[in-house]
This record gives sequence, C-alpha cells and structure tokens, in this order.
Amino acid sequence: MYRLFSEHTLRPVVSLNGLWDMEINEKHYPMLIPGVWERIPELRSYRGMAEFTRTVSIDEAGMYLLRFGGVSHTATVYWDGEEVGRHYNAYTAFEVLLENVAAGEHTLRVTVDNRYETGKPLHVPNDYYTYGGLNRPVELHRLSCARIRRMQFSCAQTGEGAYTAGVEVFLQALADCGAMQVHAAVAGGEAAADVPAMKKGTEVSVTLTMDVTGVKPWDIGRGNLYDLTATLLAGSSPIDDLVDRVGFRTLDWKGQRILLNGREIFVKGFNRHEDHGQFGSALSLDAMMDDLHLMLSTGANSVRTCHYPNDPRFLDLCDALGVLVWEENHARAIDIHPENFGEVCAIVNEEMVTQHYNHPSIWVWGILNECESETEFGREVYRRQLEQLRRLDPTRPTTFASCRFFTDVCMDLPDVCAFNIYPLWYHNEPADDYAKRIADFMDSAGAAGKPIIFSEFGAGGIAGYHDPFGRAKWSEERQADILDAQLRAIMGMERVSGAYIWQFADVRVAEEWAYSRPKTMNNKGVFDQFRRPKLAYQKVMERFRDR
Repeated sequence: MYRLFSEHTLRPVVSLNGLWDMEINEKHYPMLIPGVWERIPELRSYRGMAEFTRTVSIDEAGMYLLRFGGVSHTATVYWDGEEVGRHYNAYTAFEVLLENVAAGEHTLRVTVDNRYETGKPLHVPNDYYTYGGLNRPVELHRLSCARIRRMQFSCAQTGEGAYTAGVEVFLQALADCGAMQVHAAVAGGEAAADVPAMKKGTEVSVTLTMDVTGVKPWDIGRGNLYDLTATLLAGSSPIDDLVDRVGFRTLDWKGQRILLNGREIFVKGFNRHEDHGQFGSALSLDAMMDDLHLMLSTGANSVRTCHYPNDPRFLDLCDALGVLVWEENHARAIDIHPENFGEVCAIVNEEMVTQHYNHPSIWVWGILNECESETEFGREVYRRQLEQLRRLDPTRPTTFASCRFFTDVCMDLPDVCAFNIYPLWYHNEPADDYAKRIADFMDSAGAAGKPIIFSEFGAGGIAGYHDPFGRAKWSEERQADILDAQLRAIMGMERVSGAYIWQFADVRVAEEWAYSRPKTMNNKGVFDQFRRPKLAYQKVMERFRDR
C-alpha cells in the first residue's frame, strides 16, 4: 500500500508490491518490492544497472496508471517492451499513464541505475548511501475518462473547534468529457461545484470551501485526523474519487517564535535518514513505527527528513502520532554549478510540495543543506528555490541548514534560519560560547526578527567502543559527554526555537567517505544501525524531557 489508508474507494487500485525478478549482469535474483539490491550479500556494494520485471494481469481493457512511490535513483519504465516513462530522483513518486491496455497478461519492466553520473547532480558520493532498487511501493490504477489528480487542503480557524476548510481539487481529462461535478467533504462539511466540459489532455482546478464545527485540532502528540474525500461525477454517476487524511491546525512564524495553534513551541528532535542495517533505504512499515517510538521515548517532538523527501507512509505515521516534520529537498553539500542543477531541483521541489502538501505534520520546507550560501552565485540559487517553495505553498515557512560559519550571505532569505554546528567534536570551543557566537552572527547577517534553529549538532560514537576512563573520541562515553554539553548550551538559549540532533541512527556512507567514517558509517547516531541505543540516549532523554 502506498499510504497507510486507501486513497480510493471508487477507483480500482491493485498493489504491485511483492516478488519481482531482478536481473544484474545476466544473473537473476528474486526481489521483494519495495526493496533494494544491497540486501543480497553479493550485491552489498554493487553500483550499476538492474532490470526488475513482473507480469501484470489486466482483467478489463481500458486506461491504466502506474504509480511508483520511489525508484533509486534513475528509472526507465517499459510496458510490453515499449518505453513508457522515465524518472530521476530516488525520493519522490512518479506516474506513467497507459492508454488502450488490452485485457490479458502484460510485462512490466523497470531498469534502475544507481551510478554516479554526469547529468545526475543530486546523486554523488556523499555522507549517506545511494541504494539501488524500487525502494517504495508500486501500484496499478484503472482510470475513467477523467481523474482527480490531487487535492490541496487549507483551513482557517473561526472559533473554538470551528474552521473554514478549503480544498483545491485538480482534475485531468483523459478523454473528451462533458460537463461534470466535483463534490468534497471533510469533518461533516460538504461542498460541490460544476465543472465545464473538458477536452482530452486538459487540466483544471476547482476550489471548494465549507464551514465545519466540533473539530479537534491537530497538535504535538495529538494526531487528530479527518478524512478529506473528493468525488468526480459525470451526470449522476461517480467516475473517480480521492481520499486524504488532513489535520486542522494553525501555524505562524511571528518574530523570533514559532506558533502552533496560537502558542509558542520549541521544536526538538532528530535528523533521520531512510537507512537501516537490515532494510537499507526500503524500511518496512514496522521499522518506521519503531523509529518513531524510539524518538518519542526521548521526549522528542519532531524529525528532520535529511536530506530528501521521505516515504509518504512515514509522514502518515508522523501525522497520526502528532510529530512535527521538517522536510527538505534532495541536495546535501553538493556542487550547485552544473547546468541542469536548477532544473532538477525545481522538479524535486515541486514533486515534494505537491505530493506532501496535505500532511499536517510538515511544519517547514527546507532546501540545499550545507551548500554555497557564502557566495553570490549560491545566494541566487537559494533565492530562486525559496521563492519557488513560497509559490507552491504560502502556508508554511521556508528554511535551509547552513554550515558557512561567519561567512553566510543568505540568512535574510528564509523564514526560519538554521545552522549546523559541532562544537567539541570538530573543534574544542565550549558549546555554550560557540552556539552564542553563531546565533549572534546569524542575527547580524539577516536572521534578526526570525526564528533560529540549530539544525545539526552531535558527535561520533562507535557502538560498543567504550573508554570510561580516557573518554577518547569515538567512544560512547565521549559522544554522550559532547551531546550533553551541546544540548545544555542550545536548549538553554532564549534566542533559539528548535534543536535537531545529528543524528537518530548510524547510517551507511559512500565508499569515498570511508577514510573519515570508521566502518564506512556515519557513526553519530544516538542509536546504531539496528536501533540499539548508545550511552548518549540517556543524556538526550534527560535534556529533551526537561523542556
């Protein structure tokens, strides 16, 4: 299942998860999808091409849609041997429309490439691993003459438990269509609107509003969710539908504070990669839930999806548990100069926001972690992308995480200003002195009057390596000491509105990073790659629960 719930009660949808055939270098392997080939021992470090194939049975001829939740990182899709679609980027969904499909058995083949190549600027050797495979769910949809492509939900509070709800419904004609009607409902409110006749290939949007009462707000630790349904009718006959789960909440960033439902909040949480010692980047739903329970056990209330959009099922869980999410595009400390960099990022930004817009847990959109925010060229890149995010979604603030210490020239551009700092790990300046110096610099560089967040801080600790007497670097004891000092400094600052620990769990990194990453892992996790806690866990729990 692509989501935690059924997105359609009317439109027929079939899961294509399960057993596929994977071929690499003329050798065949059975693969469970979602999955990555690194789970197979002999392919643990394979980087290259693979072909995934399965048979799809069609009971009724017509128009169909293939939906891929994510393919890492470049996909070419073939239906009965004919190329029907392409997509680049591992962390956003894409669709392939199939017209005039005959009844019977068909062959679906997907070629997957996870190599670092020219023209693929987002995937380079990095401080995390680029896995290979169909890493998120796959579905087959049967369509009618028109479909509901997506919805965008918004709300404004009008009283205690009372809101005006708005939903923009985006429609696509797959054939010439006569006049239609769209109906929407949420939390007991209903609205409808007529849709003029549409020519094949055209798209329109319809905005509906309704007043609702007796609503429980979505909040931290209180994931109050409501089904939002839209139905498309031709005459009196429904021809398509779409269901999403939404939350009613208000979000403001006024002055130096972040306000949720009208009250000031302090965001505290972890940076988390989609990476697991057993599953790679294709985590099971149980593993996602376990991660959230572990984070919540420390007193955390938020997670940052470093450094790419996350699986919608993980976001669904955050919605349901009342966990705040910082979601960001896919760009970490990479060269932003390639000719196609802006174009590729613009696509990822649009896919991220439009696909995840309705998740109430997402409180901020982020871009370009640790990129060239100290240069005039970088400033223009940041400006364009932040403006794009605001056009796509004016209801949430924007941010980016900088590491350009005392040289950043972009602090005036985002709505929330963030810095990654590692005092006592990469240098020996006391954490409280350094955090204050960075905050003062941020204010002088354009952050004055805006919320400030420390978006990364932490220290390395190799799981199982102990040195209680010398407390050497890479020991669990030294990691716990450093994190304790950093948390004490950051969470005691009145100027700061949030803190994200680097990181939740140890993750695999690219081979090219091995010389500075023992075990070819980023070992700064509070948990190891199998989610076993290190000594730092207790320190984090003490500090997070104090605030």
